[in-house]
Amino acid sequence: MKARKVFAKAYLWLVLLVLYAPIAFIFIFSFTEAKSLGNWTGFSLQLYKNLFTGSMQNSSALLSAVYNTLLIALIASVIATALGTIAAIGIYYLRGRKRQVMSFLNNIPMINPDIITGVSLFLLFVFLGVSQGYTTVVLAHVTFCTPYVVLNVMPKLHQLNPNIYEAALDLGATPAQALRKVLVPALRPGMISGFILSFTMSLDDFAVTFFTRGTIGLDTLSTFIYTDARKGGLTPELRPLMSIIFLIILVVLLVINIRQSKQSNK
Repeated sequence: MKARKVFAKAYLWLVLLVLYAPIAFIFIFSFTEAKSLGNWTGFSLQLYKNLFTGSMQNSSALLSAVYNTLLIALIASVIATALGTIAAIGIYYLRGRKRQVMSFLNNIPMINPDIITGVSLFLLFVFLGVSQGYTTVVLAHVTFCTPYVVLNVMPKLHQLNPNIYEAALDLGATPAQALRKVLVPALRPGMISGFILSFTMSLDDFAVTFFTRGTIGLDTLSTFIYTDARKGGLTPELRPLMSIIFLIILVVLLVINIRQSKQSNK
């Protein structure tokens, strides 16, 4: 039994090492000026300075890619959160086989490979004659983010009293008031989780963006890194950028977990 516990702990630490060692590697080498990753030339904050001052060769392209990534992720996440919440409420109030069928259909996009989703949306936009760019990328991101919002909101709906919405209507509230004042406050934790997950999924996406961005030169961070890597190497300033993004996400997750822990203790 003791040997089994030791093996389980060793396996856990090995998994954590494989997951986080590359991130730690990038973080450490963001504090050196070496262009090639793995070559330490001494401690320096020059890469961070270049990143924030724009004093590098591809500064405008990289900053534009970061701006596009954040803007697309924000717009797509807000729309997906609204659509996913409404869809979850609709699915919840269905009965019998209809609910099962709609839940099954909602799960398909999450299981479907990204490349199939990207190619399918590309062919759809071409068939409809929609010029590809910001609009098609945002629509594509909303498409694959919405099911994740539904998945996060649905458990909160199951925790509610199923008659609370009808009770609000019986007390004189309009359907819009009952939705805004009764359902939305109760579903807010699931909506926030869905928004954060959608934002993260949008930031991370490559395949769908690659196939739906068109040929107008629109780059997100993932497509910029892909193009940069094909040129024979990565821009060194990407190392501090990746480190900053990771730290921001880590802080956000810690704050959310601490708040949830405090609420559960109450």
